[in-house]
Formats: sequence, structure tokens, C-alpha cells
Amino acid sequence: MDYKLSEEELELKEMARDLANKRIYPIALEMDEKATTPDDLIAECAELGYFGFTVPEEYGGLGMPSTSFMGVLQEFCSASAGFGILFSVHNSLICEIITNFGSEELKKKYLPVLATGEKIGAYCVTEPNAGTDVAALTTTAIDKGDHYLMNGTKAFVTNAKYQGVYIVFAKTHPEEGRKGISCLVVDGDSEGITLGKHEDKCGIRASDTREVSFDDVKVPKENLLGNLKEGFKMALMNLNSGRIGVSFQAIGIAQAAFDEALKYSKERQQFGQPISNFQAIQFKLADMATRLDAGILLAYRASRMKDAGEVCQRQASMAKVFCTEMANFVCNEAVQIHGGYGYIKEYPVERYFRDARVTELYEGTSEAQRMVISRDLIRE
Repeated sequence: MDYKLSEEELELKEMARDLANKRIYPIALEMDEKATTPDDLIAECAELGYFGFTVPEEYGGLGMPSTSFMGVLQEFCSASAGFGILFSVHNSLICEIITNFGSEELKKKYLPVLATGEKIGAYCVTEPNAGTDVAALTTTAIDKGDHYLMNGTKAFVTNAKYQGVYIVFAKTHPEEGRKGISCLVVDGDSEGITLGKHEDKCGIRASDTREVSFDDVKVPKENLLGNLKEGFKMALMNLNSGRIGVSFQAIGIAQAAFDEALKYSKERQQFGQPISNFQAIQFKLADMATRLDAGILLAYRASRMKDAGEVCQRQASMAKVFCTEMANFVCNEAVQIHGGYGYIKEYPVERYFRDARVTELYEGTSEAQRMVISRDLIRE
């Protein structure tokens, strides 16, 4: 089901589905096994404009709104969630925060090379001892007159290996706690940056994830995003984009798992008939489809609100917690419908089952989303 999509949005979604079916899905298992995304696939998607999807046209991008982007993201994630998150972080977190908070000079310097895919963006917030508690981060960027001197380590950084453009949240005023956090753009080839080992993940394995350490890295003063000490607020604002993005990632995974389960239930014969004839299987399919449609409605509502410039923190969190838990439910049921075959890597539902799990963890855990929702309700 597509929620009130315009002809242009549907066309973009269908084009992405065609690309995903022809280029991404056929190598998805290989990408999962090798835990990498081929450079030629990135280059091809960049040439088609996908890495500048959300970048304003004046900086070389397509300038598409959130809802158009999310439809494309869903299709990519149905084929490979690992590739989908690479694409999502680059567009919805990196390009968007530079567009919203960067000076004109920063926009002209970074957005064109991000739009062409010449540089891939990575988002550096989480640290080994600072996850949901962003205020506990210890990375610092101390004013040294004509530059900031950055020190610290970031964990679970998506797209780290490309060493393109890093968005880094650090304390420019450590003594002020969360009020002393600022946000800076850091060139990936800066002296003093060290990459950690590639994390051997359970799912979304095609996406690169690792630590990034900053050891006396000099960051030009003009690379400050927004104003000094506004980093915490910027991080919270940008999380809406990330959470809506993960909602559509979860929808893409769940849709793929549901499609496989429905097809398998019609083909698999037991007791002389397709297992789709059995009410136990029929009820599973009914519950899966109902939750999937409900997730789509919640996610598109949040995306539409974001495009309209409306406050959507609660709606983004509602979409994120529901869609990610829905995806885990749907993928679990898809494996159950496949029986023992669902546990074999030859069958795609095994990969979807692993890919879905992380959606409840990153961009704020399900528990954190419930905190956001409940606090907003109480304040209201």
C-alpha cells in the first residue's frame, strides 16, 4: 500500500524498485556474506543522482523532499538493508544537516561532492560510553585560535571506511555538559584520524561500521555547523530524519519478508495441499499484512509532517518504535512459515530476520522512543 503518493513520488519509487530488483537484490546475499558494498554499485547509484537525492538543486542535487526519499529508501532496503542504510545516512543525516545548518561556504564546499558521491558522509555521535545519553559524550574540540583541536573516539560509525565527510558532535565547552556540545564538519582525510576494525555484525552486513578516533585533529573554525553550543539541539532535531528513515528501512525489510512468506506459503505442500490453505498460516499472513500497513501509515504521516515543516518528534518516534517492532514480528513469522528452511541462508528470510533486529537499536532504542512519546504526551 502506498499512502497518498503523488504521480512523481510513485514514479521515483518505481524507478528505485526497478534498480533494486536488477542491480541490488541479485548481489544482496554476496554483499551480506562479504560484508561490503561494491564500489561499482555505489558509483552507479551516484551517477543516477541518488547520493544527491536530498541535496538542493543549486548545490548539484535533486532537491527531493523527505517523502520521495523515503519511498526510494524503502525499495533499496527491500533489496538490501545494508546498502539502504549507507544511502540513508549519507542523505538524511549528512547532507540534510549541512543543508539546514551549514554556512553558504560550507554548503558550496561539501554539498556538491556529496551529491555526486565523490565523498560519502558518516555521522559521528555515539561513543563507547555514550549511546542514548548523548550528553555523556567525551570527544572534545577545543578552541585553539584559528582552529579547533579534536580528540576522542566515536563508535558504530556507518560509512566510516570511506573517509569522506564526517559530521562530528563534540564538546567545545566540556565544563558545560550537554550545553557545551557543538557540531563540526571534519574532512575524512585529516591528519590524526584513525579507523578501527570493521565490526562483524549480525545483520545489515553490507554496511560498513567501525570506530573512528580523533587524535589532535585540526578542524578549521569555519567548519562549525550552526552556532557554538547548539550541537545537542541539532542532534535531537536531526534524529527525526534518522528515525523516519529507519522506519522506512524497517518497512522495506518487512515487505520483502512478507512477500517471500506469502509466495512460499502458496508453493509449499504439506498433507497434500499448499500450507496457505491452513488457517494457522492464513492468520499469520493476516497479522503480518495488517501490521505492515499500519506501519506504512504511521511512517508516511511523520514524513509528510516533516516535509510540511511541522513539529513531528512524537510522530517520528511513534513510527520508529512501531515499524521496527513490526519488522521484527513480520520477519520472525516469515521464518516460522518457512519452517526449517527459514533458518537456511539460501532463503532470503534468514537475512531479513537478521537485518530487522538492529532497527530497534540504532537511532534510539525502542525504550528511548517510548520515553520521547510519553514525555510529549504528558507535556501536552
